[in-house]
Amino acid sequence: MTNLYQQAAEPAAATPPLAGDARADVVVVGGGITGLSTALHLAERAVRIVLLEAEEPGWGASGRNGGQVNPGLKHDPDIVERDNGRELGASMVAFAGSAPAFVFDLIERLGVRCELRRCGTLRAAAHPKHLAPLRKTAEQHARRGAPVELLDQAAVARATGTDRYAGAMLDRRGGALNPLSYSRGLARAAQRAGAQIHGGTRVLRLERAGRAWRVRTATGTVTAAQIVLATNGYTDSIWPTLDRSLVPLFGAIAATEPLPDAIASTVMPGGQVLYEVGAVTVYYRLDEARRLLIGGRGPMREIHVPTDIPHILQYAKRLWPALAAAHWTHGWGGRLGFTADQYPHVHEPAEGVLVCLGYSGRGVAMASALGGALAARIVDEARDFPMPITAIKPIAFQRYWPITVPAAILLARISDALGL
Repeated sequence: MTNLYQQAAEPAAATPPLAGDARADVVVVGGGITGLSTALHLAERAVRIVLLEAEEPGWGASGRNGGQVNPGLKHDPDIVERDNGRELGASMVAFAGSAPAFVFDLIERLGVRCELRRCGTLRAAAHPKHLAPLRKTAEQHARRGAPVELLDQAAVARATGTDRYAGAMLDRRGGALNPLSYSRGLARAAQRAGAQIHGGTRVLRLERAGRAWRVRTATGTVTAAQIVLATNGYTDSIWPTLDRSLVPLFGAIAATEPLPDAIASTVMPGGQVLYEVGAVTVYYRLDEARRLLIGGRGPMREIHVPTDIPHILQYAKRLWPALAAAHWTHGWGGRLGFTADQYPHVHEPAEGVLVCLGYSGRGVAMASALGGALAARIVDEARDFPMPITAIKPIAFQRYWPITVPAAILLARISDALGL
């Protein structure tokens, strides 16, 4: 079985491998949402862009995620301001809160067909002990003018069709889309604006070429004054210690067949997307064909059939017992990039090099908006960047993540079950 999006998405643009030597103003490495948004916004400013992708645009998490366009950062606004200072923290909160609108406006402007719905996001408390922190979250966002509302148990049951949740925060800024169609739409738009995109072109190394940079691949080179590294969960040793500055976690998603009306009307009747409060998040939504897509942590590898994640299928039936009669048609997953502090990381490790990665599961909106911000920094030399620009910091014992991550997930599941 394949990724459902590969069957439902818009066709991919032609992105032939690089052949020979080329020159550009900027080379973007990585054809996910970050790289595609950066390339698009640079090309629209008449910057000569070459984007190099090892597979094809949208191949990684950008084309395999849950399709939720969620506002905000992982941390509550007060925490963001405490960690980063009031001025920068406030900028980060505002930027992250407006990121879904950035996506929606971009889709409308470009005419991207990607099953977009401005439906809102539910952040749900599966345990009563999560209610108090959720109230604080809602209060902090509301104090900053965000269109959020705290739903009690009865209201969230009406919105979701399950009595699982003690409450939820409805954030009307969120939405949903087909992420592979969206990624492919960004690629086509970038090409129309003048960007050259080469799939099947893995970058082997970066080297100085006078004051410029030369990017070497198996089939050619690109020389440019500026490089943008946007490799996220699939980051390798392309830049010293970068791969050890984040942990690749595997997300896993299962999808049902299109649900019959009698069942579909009881599953998320409010039409929102949902993710749960907790250390190990479960998230889900209905798509345009009224399939349920539900995801969470799976095995620490890619999956290809829904039976690879039986715990998620069982959980779906716990939420909606009527799904016992549903047929699960697709299961897939991929690597996401998580940073130790759970903030997106932006680095400038050398002159002419920008790095942006690590969205902790909020990549659709944040990667899109940060692509625009990266383009502005390159073209305008903008100093007022909406995120901190930090040094690359390797995570201690990161190389042992295949062993330590499963243990941490198990402890987190126990903590979530106890409401800790």
